[in-house]
Amino acid sequence: MAGIEAQLGPVDILVNNAGIIQVGPTASVTLEDFGETMQTMFWGVVYATTAVLDGMKRRGSGRIVNITSIGGKVSVPHLLPYSAAKFAAVGYSEGLRAGLSGTGVGVITVVPGLMRTGSFLNAQFKGDAAEEYAWFGLGASLPGISIGAGAAARRIVRATVDNEPELILSAPANLIARLHGIAPGLTLQMFSLVNRLLPKASSHKLRSGREVARESDSKALRTAMQLGHKAARDLQHTGV
Repeated sequence: MAGIEAQLGPVDILVNNAGIIQVGPTASVTLEDFGETMQTMFWGVVYATTAVLDGMKRRGSGRIVNITSIGGKVSVPHLLPYSAAKFAAVGYSEGLRAGLSGTGVGVITVVPGLMRTGSFLNAQFKGDAAEEYAWFGLGASLPGISIGAGAAARRIVRATVDNEPELILSAPANLIARLHGIAPGLTLQMFSLVNRLLPKASSHKLRSGREVARESDSKALRTAMQLGHKAARDLQHTGV
């Protein structure tokens, strides 16, 4: 970090956005899955933050933006390792903001719902990979359920400038977070029902979204997911 700051100047804003996602039934989850998600989405946040924090406190200014997930507010079926790591990231982010009060360093916890970025192509699937890919890809493609990267980025920039403590992105994510805060038992019952409707096949084998897409994408499914595929192409062309 000292070398980076000597060459480029101090880090004024840190955005912790690295992530991986594994989709599949609980019976398919291994200890290695938890280790991988925690290493990336919890420890990755902690390590990067620790690297810049002393400098920010010394200057009395700075912003740390932690991109978490609605999965860090309520655990989503078939995303158990992902949700566990995001819960840890939310807890760290919220506690860090409180601990840095009065230092001039702000911490913003961003809680997105489903993002329309083509993430299903880079996700990893277990169990019945084709069926898991279908439900996850549809959710991450349909307007009203998912939110586009551009709209999300604009709101994140505003929240960072205004030093908002928390930003929940998308109407469905806001609804779920608020409902879980008021009636957690009800949301757990709802997600238990959702879990019973999702694919049951159990397999520890990880398959990439792109591999599954090549083998199982039907014309109808690809049409339904066209906005997600377009988002993936657009972001690839911009180098994101």
